[in-house]
Amino acid sequence: MQTATISFDRFNSLADNDAGERIRTAKAKLGKDVVLLCHHYQRADVYVHADITGDSLKLSRLASQAEAKHIVFCGVHFMAEVADILSRPEQISILPDLAAGCSMADMASLAKVERAWRELGAVLDPDQKVTPVTYINSAADLKAFCGAHGGIVCTSSNAPKILEWSFKQREKVLFFPDQHLGRWSGYKMGIPLDEMVIWNPDLEQGGLTKEQIEKAKIILWHGYCSVHQMFQPRDIIKFRNQYPDGIVISHPECSFEVCKQSDYIGSTEYILKTVKEGAPNTRWLVGTELNLVERLAQEVKHEGKTVQFMAGTICMCSTMQRIDPQHLAWTLENLVEGKVVNQISVPEHEAKLAKISLQRMLDVS
Repeated sequence: MQTATISFDRFNSLADNDAGERIRTAKAKLGKDVVLLCHHYQRADVYVHADITGDSLKLSRLASQAEAKHIVFCGVHFMAEVADILSRPEQISILPDLAAGCSMADMASLAKVERAWRELGAVLDPDQKVTPVTYINSAADLKAFCGAHGGIVCTSSNAPKILEWSFKQREKVLFFPDQHLGRWSGYKMGIPLDEMVIWNPDLEQGGLTKEQIEKAKIILWHGYCSVHQMFQPRDIIKFRNQYPDGIVISHPECSFEVCKQSDYIGSTEYILKTVKEGAPNTRWLVGTELNLVERLAQEVKHEGKTVQFMAGTICMCSTMQRIDPQHLAWTLENLVEGKVVNQISVPEHEAKLAKISLQRMLDVS
């Protein structure tokens, strides 16, 4: 007789410690049938259970090489989608809480991007003149859009290289959803700021004139990460006044002004590597998500390094926090009972096109 799916109601009131114990028990029972992925921004009481940690693309690629049938992604929705796209057909991608989304990814929907593409057509032929580039922090249907229109995906570490490739294909780039990563990457390539314009999807023709569109090299989507917008140049100025020898490292999702005042700019993996390889007894100001910064501070403390969070207020990825011990325990115990909850399955036609744009990125990188 087939058992019913275990209801989450039985887990909602569990204490974190009790949920943690049940996670360990379920993982032991599942063995190699499951691989648990945790993004760097994940909360500590979930991160501790990870089989693999890293940024979103690294996790998806490693999961596809694991023998596990079930990929439990402790991250956000677009990450679990990428895992589904890149995984083997027999593997199943699972997100413990379907409410774990990404506010930046939500700022660029397929309907809005398709409308922008049509509106650009009033000024130029986008399929001849524009390469669409989507940050990996985007929905699968936007990756599929790029696959269908000769475009490509980028990450925070390879964005400049991806832009170089894109300009070899066509003379302009439509970059979504994160304007800051696009602007910083363009700036590093030597593109003048006045040749990078903002497309506001809520305004007719993006709020741009025909002349602005014709002059632009990069058309930046009006999107951003709410976490990285908390960091301000004044945070860096205050730090440098207190610690003249201190080092500032930031994620390229930060504003242009913050990036300009930082000593190093790079992805989560780059930030971790740079600080860990830095000289002993150094002090760092880090502009990225709080969970990563606090974990890093503990890991390098024994070397006399001090790692400070850039913002004066608590600033963490609130949607990532939705993946809590209770949801993870519920997910794993259902798997023990042979039940899959919260499977993330990208439609086949979307996955095929999205994989084209992802593969272009992997080939270029």
